[in-house]
Amino acid sequence: MESGSIPILFILACLLVSPAAGAQGNVTVTSVTVEPEILMPGDAGFVTVTVLNTGPFTLPLGAARLYEDGVVPADEPYPSVGALGAGLNRTFTFAVRADAPDGTYYPRFSLDLRENGTLTHPVPVRVDGTPLEASVAGRPDAFAAGREAGVAIQVGNPRPNVASGVQVIPEGANFSVTPGSAFIGTLEPDASGTVAFNLTPATETNVTFRVVWRNGINTHTADLVLPIAFGEDRRQADLIVTNVEVAAEGENYRATGDVMNAGLEPARSVIISPGAPATPTDPFRVYVVGTLDPDDISSFEVTFRAGAGVEEIPLVIDYRDDDGNPYSVERPISLENRTGEEAADAGLPAPAAAAVALVVVAAGLAALWYVRRRRR
Repeated sequence: MESGSIPILFILACLLVSPAAGAQGNVTVTSVTVEPEILMPGDAGFVTVTVLNTGPFTLPLGAARLYEDGVVPADEPYPSVGALGAGLNRTFTFAVRADAPDGTYYPRFSLDLRENGTLTHPVPVRVDGTPLEASVAGRPDAFAAGREAGVAIQVGNPRPNVASGVQVIPEGANFSVTPGSAFIGTLEPDASGTVAFNLTPATETNVTFRVVWRNGINTHTADLVLPIAFGEDRRQADLIVTNVEVAAEGENYRATGDVMNAGLEPARSVIISPGAPATPTDPFRVYVVGTLDPDDISSFEVTFRAGAGVEEIPLVIDYRDDDGNPYSVERPISLENRTGEEAADAGLPAPAAAAVALVVVAAGLAALWYVRRRRR
């Protein structure tokens, strides 16, 4: 063979292998996704990489791997890929676990192109441990044993990605609550949702409102503790009795007066009755007032019997608030300043009454002696 033919054969050989030699440049990463978009420390997730063969030839492929940085691959699912046809794409999904504190990391995707080299591509993965936040949006000024009270819980999402399946679950002892849990659903970044509960404590206690949500396939929780302390509600109805008059009618008494609501909330289903040691009698054993709005006033009338020596009895006022919770208060009234048939006898003590009687008798005897003396 002539020496001049060697360069020609070499050129022909190069032309025959040129598609394979340029194969690395024909495989391109077209998309990268991380699910969930932002991981929390310890979260499990998925990294998905899609590649495309942009060349005119089928390419043999070896293993596909993801090298850790911030996230740890659970396994190596692609020890041998096979071939990738011209114009076709291939998707590789890796299960990973976030194994680093907050920050942005770049695990490296690597695809073995056999004799044509290796394709590598960094995958940005963000780790952020910010949890959802809960706060009390509404509650009464004070709680009372056995009384139902409304509590509103607001949940906000300060995370940079979506939180799904958000729900609030009250937990603890010595109280009842409805509903047993409340569902908010999906919260976009910087969004919030509010749920309401009706809480009835039996004793002073703590109620833990547990916020449960998902970040991708991962479940997370955050707790809000609400201390339940008993006290007086400064806004509740405050019933005051005024202008009371008590009249004696034989063995019975009739008490009349006015009842006023000096509180900031309505008093509903108001009824007034005489309390022990008094015994209610007809015709007004119980007086029904109805609803008293703030600053409203209504007259009332009750009849009762009281034993000898009783100087004071309580008026019992029963009512309900807007939620139907029952309340009962007592307002004392005096029987000493009564009017009627027995008022004259009741106005003076027994010794004083006896003294008056003696004076009257003495005056009568003196007048009789004077008349007889004049006749003589």
